[in-house]
Amino acid sequence: MAVEIIVDREKCIGCGRCYDVCPKGPLIWTKDENGKYYAYDVEYCHNCKFCAGRCPTNAILIKVVKPKKKDENKNKK
Repeated sequence: MAVEIIVDREKCIGCGRCYDVCPKGPLIWTKDENGKYYAYDVEYCHNCKFCAGRCPTNAILIKVVKPKKKDENKNKK
């Protein structure tokens, strides 16, 4: 299952609760130059949504992304 983690940087206060509560925190989350967190590698996310539930400003949105279908006609000659 592919996910997209969207962090509203204007709402984020840099508290780190998303990082702390995430079972894969160091693999997914990092800080930007302003001390605000963002998801830099969602490959490890398993959609538990702990980060979104723990965010005090509701700055995190998690979306399930459907994999793109390969063009079946592309390989036909």
